[in-house]
Amino acid sequence: MSTCATTSRESAESLAGTAAPARTWLLIEQTGPWGAHALTDSHLDPDVGRALEAAAEGTGVRVALIRRPGRHADRHGASRRRMFLAHTAPGRSWIRTTTVTDPRATLGLNFTALGTGEHHGLWEPYIGEPLVLVCTNGKRDRCCALLGRPLAAELAAGGIEAWEVTHIGGHRFSPTLFVLPYGYAYGRASAPLVKEAVEAARDGRITLDHTRGRSAWERPGQAADLAVRELIGEDLADALDVVRTDTMWPEPKAADRVAPGSAPATGSSPAWAVTVAHSDGRIWRVVVEQRADGAAAPASCGAPLGPPARMAVASITAAIGMPQRTAQATGS
Repeated sequence: MSTCATTSRESAESLAGTAAPARTWLLIEQTGPWGAHALTDSHLDPDVGRALEAAAEGTGVRVALIRRPGRHADRHGASRRRMFLAHTAPGRSWIRTTTVTDPRATLGLNFTALGTGEHHGLWEPYIGEPLVLVCTNGKRDRCCALLGRPLAAELAAGGIEAWEVTHIGGHRFSPTLFVLPYGYAYGRASAPLVKEAVEAARDGRITLDHTRGRSAWERPGQAADLAVRELIGEDLADALDVVRTDTMWPEPKAADRVAPGSAPATGSSPAWAVTVAHSDGRIWRVVVEQRADGAAAPASCGAPLGPPARMAVASITAAIGMPQRTAQATGS
């Protein structure tokens, strides 16, 4: 059976810069089945789901439903449900948790403050093992169920603090997941790789193998972070920070030149200059371009074929102490 995950894997599509952006995650336990749009198509009150979407919009908070791996009875009642809040910015990562009987309690949260990393003592600090959230929503994409659910069950059986999660983007990279508190996402994951990522997270590190990016940043920042890490061999989670991202407009070709003050020529690929800073004071300027030059493939099962957009690192320039280096393009 051909799937989007199979096509992506066979074409060796790059994972870098493909994580769902979310500076802060709000994770709400919801048992039972999930629909394609789980916040309004599950046993969670759809009015609550819509209100949560509206409250989180534009704040940097991403809301998702979670459940324990395994079989899920189709029941509406749940006496107690676990909730997590997790902020993923470097140097300020944290997880807070609570248990509630009514998810309407989340509607009173200050989403704007949470998106900036301010929890103001809300709930209790989470002090357990790193959290692993595996995308398993088969109604969103069958690859997530076929590949994600067995992995989540295997991880839980092995003692990993694993949860199923509704949607984190990138179906074609299934099984895909992210690890908190640092928020690095992984694709085409296996149980040994996840165990390695969890062990690294315990020590404040990450593993670069199969990494999609840190959810704290938009896709250009994710790609830039991973490219610098690869360049200098850095695995400390909070050693690097994306401190600035500037949109770049390519110089139009002679035939495409327009009058001063006009918009850039259409067809130009988006590009960004990303400034990445190390905690030891080193700084790099990373030029990231969005390209769509790969083999045609579906973004998810059943989607039309098309070249996937990828984040390509065109160059890395050390701002302090190192000459310019032009890197091999990396994609998403």
